[in-house]
Amino acid sequence: MNKIIKKLLYNQSKILTVLIIVILISSISGIDWKSGIIHKGAFDSSIKILKAFLRPDISIEIIGVAFSATIRTLVYAITGMTIGLVLSFFTGIFASGKLQKSTLGRKFTKGVWRSILGVVRGIHELVWAWFFVAYIGLTPVAGVLAIGIPYGAALGRVFADILNDVPEEPIKSLESSGANKKQVIIYGYLPYARRDMISYSLYRLECAIRASVIMSFIGLGGLGYNIQLALSDLNYNRAATFIYFLIILITLIDIWSNQIRKDLV
Repeated sequence: MNKIIKKLLYNQSKILTVLIIVILISSISGIDWKSGIIHKGAFDSSIKILKAFLRPDISIEIIGVAFSATIRTLVYAITGMTIGLVLSFFTGIFASGKLQKSTLGRKFTKGVWRSILGVVRGIHELVWAWFFVAYIGLTPVAGVLAIGIPYGAALGRVFADILNDVPEEPIKSLESSGANKKQVIIYGYLPYARRDMISYSLYRLECAIRASVIMSFIGLGGLGYNIQLALSDLNYNRAATFIYFLIILITLIDIWSNQIRKDLV
């Protein structure tokens, strides 16, 4: 039976690979190469943008706006990730099937929860933002939920895999000593999975910051919103200032997260 399943999965992967190659070739062949990909004014625009990055707008007013937008962007990301972590902690445990005693129960639970998480994380956070804006309005809550829900699903899916990769030997020792399923998860699975779960969560926090910038493009404030306004006014110098603040923010988060990863070793 296992050989048949492996063969089916192998054939499916081959079919999917061929399908991707066909789509890629058809996409490339559909490009109108004769008319040119780059428009005539591209060179002049590129020069203007490069000059703007060399001379960003560093007026007190714009720097103040950039600081405020950076804080808002960071708040969106951290609050959204907090919601995502709470959701992922529980959904990851459910999707791992570790709470079920029987093999059939584990497979059924894993299948149901992984399908739910797959659907939720398959919808881009920008689509979630439009959905929440339609029902809640153009408020920070819409942006935070648009990050928290899909990120919670993505984290939950990865947490489930991390829990399933925990070695079985210490788990069996706990079970033989009379520990129930909840105790096994708390004292067995989570201590072993803690490092990988925290490491991946920090990576997703970096992604959440970039996502919060995209959220602000739909009018929820933040760095993305200010970048959009500057570009709409063709004020590349001002846009460069906001982009520099975004780069600095992501760099600082990356340094901080790398330090935490080192401490976990």
